[in-house]
Amino acid sequence: MEKKWFTPEEANALLPQIQKELTALQTIKRKFEEGYMRLRRMKEQAAAAGFRSEMPDPFFELECELEFMQIEARTLIQSIHMKGAQLKDLDLGLVDFPSVVNGEEVLLCWKQGEPKIAYYHGLYDGYGGRKPLKDA
Repeated sequence: MEKKWFTPEEANALLPQIQKELTALQTIKRKFEEGYMRLRRMKEQAAAAGFRSEMPDPFFELECELEFMQIEARTLIQSIHMKGAQLKDLDLGLVDFPSVVNGEEVLLCWKQGEPKIAYYHGLYDGYGGRKPLKDA
């Protein structure tokens, strides 16, 4: 896929959809973690109770649910990347958009909860190196 370059306006126009996908991903992650812990407890309890492999599989349904959540999450991540954005941190809600500021290749940086893109950073600076766009 060819690299896309964003103006702040173009990146801001994508934020409603990115926010929707990010929220869905965070929900899936939380549900996956809860389901995974439930599955671990079930398997530990089954092992303690002497579960044998020839018995009907009591884990199949939950394992299928977890696998489906993984597929959903991959699809959402791919959707974000296909737009040209880069998901950097799901928990913090960090998304970057490749751009050029003052002739330099940079990443426009958005954090979930911010009303619009107001920061950028160098390709290797990360979140800690954010600078206000108004200074550019």
